[in-house]
Amino acid sequence: MSKRVLVAMSGGIDSSLAAVLLHEQGYEVIGMTMKTWDYASSGSTGKKETGCCSLDSINDARAIAVDLGFPHYILDIRAEFGDYVIDYFTDEYMAGRTPNPCVLCNTHIKWDALLKRADKLGCQYIATGHYANIRQENGRYVISKGKDHHKDQSYVLWGVSQDNLARTLLPLGNLLKSEIRQMAMERGFVELVKKSESYEICFIPDNDYRSFLRRRLPNLEAEVGQGNFVLQDGTILGKHNGYPFYTVGQRKGLGIAHKVPLYVLEIRKETNEVVLGEREELGRDGMTVRKISLQKYPKIEGDLEVIAKVRVHDVGTPATIRQQGDTITALFHEPVEAIAPGQSAVFYQGDDVVGGGWIERSFQQYGTQRIYKETNDLPFYKPQKTQ
Repeated sequence: MSKRVLVAMSGGIDSSLAAVLLHEQGYEVIGMTMKTWDYASSGSTGKKETGCCSLDSINDARAIAVDLGFPHYILDIRAEFGDYVIDYFTDEYMAGRTPNPCVLCNTHIKWDALLKRADKLGCQYIATGHYANIRQENGRYVISKGKDHHKDQSYVLWGVSQDNLARTLLPLGNLLKSEIRQMAMERGFVELVKKSESYEICFIPDNDYRSFLRRRLPNLEAEVGQGNFVLQDGTILGKHNGYPFYTVGQRKGLGIAHKVPLYVLEIRKETNEVVLGEREELGRDGMTVRKISLQKYPKIEGDLEVIAKVRVHDVGTPATIRQQGDTITALFHEPVEAIAPGQSAVFYQGDDVVGGGWIERSFQQYGTQRIYKETNDLPFYKPQKTQ
């Protein structure tokens, strides 16, 4: 039992090689492909199905299992995925926030679903093709960045619980993407190398979330109604189609003629206003992060220096953080642009994930003094001017 592992296989090169490598290392591998979404339900047409939920991907995963002689199963979790992830996705946009469904799916759907089936199949471990590492240190399971920092996926794993990490294997963590491709070629899996990678949200294959919201909520535009584009001083610039169709940091698709490019600074659900401003106005001094999950430490004591990432491709910014219950307040050492409530914030020490959570709000220097008082005088770092 100690060598039996259930591998999540999407049909792509990464998860397939994860299964191959574990098989070669002597593990008793069982493959499982999760059906999370029905493409017919997405409303998209005229495009070949891609990604982890397509029939082609399921067949590709099964072909690897047949070739290597280990079992493969399909796990239909469309109902629980829809109830949890899709409802969350639409609810967040309706709340004026920008959701991060992939993090939620990893944390509350895929890991739990895999472990439940692993127990039934007598597997001690589960494995995925994520580019990240897990190690045990001081009684904690610590997630750290993968060797290939260009492909690193530690950002999306901050919410996986300690109990779940204890049973998780990440066989690609110490490999580069180029090495994975070479290994696939050497083993004769040429078609895996040729496959294009999918970067879109699985239930929005055309990357058009606005059309998805309209299909999901047919009366959305009538219920929300048109609102105003405004500047921070209240100046009205024009009309928009409703706050759910905009995200913080957005520049394109605003339909506003102005002397300089404008960006979305804030979404005001209560008044159906979308606040616009110039790029230099996007910078924020800090943020509050709620519903946190800690990895490296059981609790953050006092002030801790970290690198904070506010989106998956963010290079990170030095910050000081302090924990208060289920909330972390982060003060940046220099302004950070386009911090979107609803997205994940992940805190690092070197390559190690300290923890993460959901961004509740950001603040500028004018509000900083109030924040310091609320958090017992966190140290002040004067923001540098943006270049």
